[in-house]
Amino acid sequence: MGTGTLYDKDIREPLFDFLEEVYGKIRIIEEKTVGKSRADVVMVTPGLLCGIEIKSDADTYARLKRQVKDYDLYFDRNYAVVGSSHAMHIEEHLPAWWGIITVELVENNADFYILRKPLPNPAVDWERKISILWRPELAHIQEMNGLPGYKGKSKLFVQGKLLEKVPAGVLQEQLCGELFERDYTLIGEKIQEFRTQGRGKRQGLPGAKRRGKAGKQGCGKRRD
Repeated sequence: MGTGTLYDKDIREPLFDFLEEVYGKIRIIEEKTVGKSRADVVMVTPGLLCGIEIKSDADTYARLKRQVKDYDLYFDRNYAVVGSSHAMHIEEHLPAWWGIITVELVENNADFYILRKPLPNPAVDWERKISILWRPELAHIQEMNGLPGYKGKSKLFVQGKLLEKVPAGVLQEQLCGELFERDYTLIGEKIQEFRTQGRGKRQGLPGAKRRGKAGKQGCGKRRD
């Protein structure tokens, strides 16, 4: 790390450790496309999807307005993680429901502080949020809820049926569960299996990057 300026690369891994301490069991997904933006981090907890935008000391607010709009369509909660150069002004650029985590260099280590806790996002769009799931993941949720396979129907059609038929609280838990089990090393295999069989048959997915108080598992970062 530098002598005072923290860059994105200095922040990420220490941030994940901090989030694990705060939230317990989490799954981290990095660089997820949402609308016209790319979410730096998606944190999955057993009941929530949280978008996290990192603004290091080297970053500007040039794209933040667009990013906030896109994050708010997809995630239940949102955080901005900001370097000390932004800490005094970031609240001016964020809706009241966004949380803020500040990070500064203390004894050559990234030190994090929750300046403002996130509130429920009033703008989240379930149609956008459920679109994060892959088609085999949607098929597994169909199966869990005893719904037809809708063979030959589009992903958009299936998403609509799940939103219509499955209570929001149940769907929220199942959506988060699918993201906890996602394994990027098997995506090609799972999609091919789904296309071949008409609907995915769920199997254990080893190797997903999970984080929790019991310890870390996984085989490195996953990227969309």
